[in-house]
Amino acid sequence: MRKSIATVCLSGTLEEKLTAIAAAGFDGVEIFENDLLASPLSPEGVRDRAAELGLAIDLFQPFRDFEAVPEDLLARNLRRAEKKFAVMDRLGADLMLVCSSVSPAALDDDALAAEQLRLLAERAAAHGIRIAYEALAWGRQVNTYDHAWRIVRQAGHPALGTCLDSFHILSRGSDPKGIEEIPGEKIFFLQLADAPLMAMDVLQWSRHYRCFPGQGGFDVAGLLEHVLRAGYDGPLSLEVFNDVFRQGDTARTAVDALRSLIALEEAAGRTDLPAPVVPTGFAFAELASGDAELSSLLTGLGFARTGRHHSKPVELWEQGDARIVLNSGLDAATGHPEPALAAIGLETPDPAASAGRARALLSPVLPRHRAVADAPLDAVAAPDSTELFFCRTEHPDHPSWTGDFTPRAHAASPAGITHIDHVALTQPRHHFDEASLFYRAVLGLRPHESLELADPYGLLRSRAVSNADGSVRLALNLAQVRPGSGPSGSLWQHIALHSRDILATARRLRELGAPLLPIPDNYYDDLEARHELDPGLHRTLRELGLLYDQDDSGTFLHLYTATVGRVFFEIVQRIDGYQGYGAANAPVRLAAQHARTALST
Repeated sequence: MRKSIATVCLSGTLEEKLTAIAAAGFDGVEIFENDLLASPLSPEGVRDRAAELGLAIDLFQPFRDFEAVPEDLLARNLRRAEKKFAVMDRLGADLMLVCSSVSPAALDDDALAAEQLRLLAERAAAHGIRIAYEALAWGRQVNTYDHAWRIVRQAGHPALGTCLDSFHILSRGSDPKGIEEIPGEKIFFLQLADAPLMAMDVLQWSRHYRCFPGQGGFDVAGLLEHVLRAGYDGPLSLEVFNDVFRQGDTARTAVDALRSLIALEEAAGRTDLPAPVVPTGFAFAELASGDAELSSLLTGLGFARTGRHHSKPVELWEQGDARIVLNSGLDAATGHPEPALAAIGLETPDPAASAGRARALLSPVLPRHRAVADAPLDAVAAPDSTELFFCRTEHPDHPSWTGDFTPRAHAASPAGITHIDHVALTQPRHHFDEASLFYRAVLGLRPHESLELADPYGLLRSRAVSNADGSVRLALNLAQVRPGSGPSGSLWQHIALHSRDILATARRLRELGAPLLPIPDNYYDDLEARHELDPGLHRTLRELGLLYDQDDSGTFLHLYTATVGRVFFEIVQRIDGYQGYGAANAPVRLAAQHARTALST
């Protein structure tokens, strides 16, 4: 289907927006009136520039507060409309969006509204223009799509139809099934937006928190299916008001927008994308560092240095099925002046198909510069620039990346760690919603509820994504910290390692000298009050610095190491099917890390 986007979705000037929209691959554009008013280009200049870029001008919007008004106001509104029709003639646009009125002067009179909209449609038709009437969720008299359709039907003019907007429909909890009763030819336009589920004024919700389909909590795909069953054959168009998007990189946001429509089409069964290849586990986590302190930390965690890459300054450390790669070739010149998480290896049954899926969804597949003897590895850049490698480790039908490492003898002192449980990735502020869509659409991971966690200097927003059995879990974190308020944890990254017996592991880590994060005694006093734990277990948790959580399925024990550069490790044990990440303990962990950082500076 044709794909369009409203210029209000993006940052920048109108000229910059048109260029980015065309470069991303859209077919058309909605011209938001404020963007035109602020542009030095004349309407003819905008028309010509859009044509040069191969963009159709699908809609001019919005025209406000027109219908169901007294006669004196109607005359003024018709004069205003005629002026806008003249602009549209110059712009080359033939469809105008008219929002349901929010004016205090609007009367509760459907017959009057229909009569006046018919008059508007007659005036528009004389210019070769059609009118798409849309119900605003906060409209004074008309605020539901079915009410707007009843007025359009009553007006009965061929140049008057309705515009459906997923936000206005879903934010009110309206049942979209009724859309199928509207004749497809009378649905003149479809605007799409998602949003996080929030309990707030709908106008503020709409103006600041909309996002692209697949990034929020609405069933936009379900609504689209109803619209298509009604017979709609116009463009899929995005109209998103979002404070973050309007500050972000214009070109990048436009690509993310188009990705959301491609994924939405797939969800509605209207496109033939390569099927998602859901990762089945972690092959490795790669840290950029030649730092001796990080090697010492891994030794203290019971890892053994088991190999060195045959052509690169890269070491392989292993314990059980947990593999950590240290790359000392990634230094300040390549953007990693201190220890940091640079890449994740994901196990997948078909690495080439995983890369093909990413390419089809406009994600940057990274070129690989490798020696002849190196195993082929497909990689894609995640929104936070972490490289994701698609691997089949030690599989007989596929070259294994581990073959690039020359084995070396090692004296193992394992601490009971079995595998990587999850990885926490810090997202730049402008890319958090993009990341949510990326991991859902490109990798087929399931998003979980978004949480806000207390940090001593602000809030930490977190959203986990995982595969069905939990063998791949990622926590996407965004710090919302006041500038200048104190040391920020927004850059911290961590790798969580699973232990089969965390009590034994904690004791072993102390024997190995691992630098562990101290937890205040006050935490354990509160833990004793909140949970009726066995007194012996409670004493052990306090003694070993372990934290405790539980959910409806089971319990969770975990501890943290000190931070080296931007990286720290978490050791976890999930008991009886626990599904969470210990979110209740995050404020205690963050406070302890801030305190330790302050002492070291």
